[in-house]
Amino acid sequence: MDTQPFASGLSENAVLVTRVADRQWHALEDDLVVGRGHALRRPDGRLFVSIDAWHDVAFDRLAEMMVAHLPAPLYTVVDEADAELTAGWRRAGFTVRRREWEYAVPTDPRVTGLEGVLPPPGVTIVPAGQADENLLREVDRAIRDEVEATAGWWQSMPAEVVPRTEGDTVVDPSKYAVAAAPDRYLGLIRVVTAIRPRIGLVAVRAGERRRGIARALLAHALVTAHRSGYTTAWTEVHESGHAATALFEGAGARPVSSNLELVR
Repeated sequence: MDTQPFASGLSENAVLVTRVADRQWHALEDDLVVGRGHALRRPDGRLFVSIDAWHDVAFDRLAEMMVAHLPAPLYTVVDEADAELTAGWRRAGFTVRRREWEYAVPTDPRVTGLEGVLPPPGVTIVPAGQADENLLREVDRAIRDEVEATAGWWQSMPAEVVPRTEGDTVVDPSKYAVAAAPDRYLGLIRVVTAIRPRIGLVAVRAGERRRGIARALLAHALVTAHRSGYTTAWTEVHESGHAATALFEGAGARPVSSNLELVR
């Protein structure tokens, strides 16, 4: 257990930061817990930190202790509208690595303009739960390799935080609908529905883009959600994802918030 004092300037008492468990810290002032810090290593190997504190002094002391005792690089995610939290992490030496917009996407085809949208000739949409797992994993791996060879940002995607067996990039095959040619899959869309449907991924092989396949996959996913009684789906789009932005905004999606991934 690590305990170190830090004069808060708010009272005659010091802020004490104590490691209470592996990758967990508490900040105490006058025997009261005034802040908590936590670190979590995600399945992609990156170490993410979070702090919930009553005031800046507790936040800064927790951040100082965590940075000192955890291996770099460290990551965190904040709502960009939370200026106070963002400022706290910046004081701790974190900088913006990526910005991602969250969109609310209507599902009614009369609103999206996707009513009657079909894939190009020779391509069919295989609904979620009906895809061949071997072909699904093949197209997923191929698209990932294409992205890493060009943009190189796949590993930074928030969707990559879900638990999975090492080396298996398809977490739950039942969540994927695919665009199929007679001999292989050309694209995929992943929708996870808990409280509401969330579109975690829409992707098409590089040589098959600009044929309307992504639009057909999106139309299928939104119509499926609409038939299940959902009026809105949700998704996140990286600020540099101009094609994805155009795809979703073309279907009437509207940005509702933005998240920042920070790194030190």
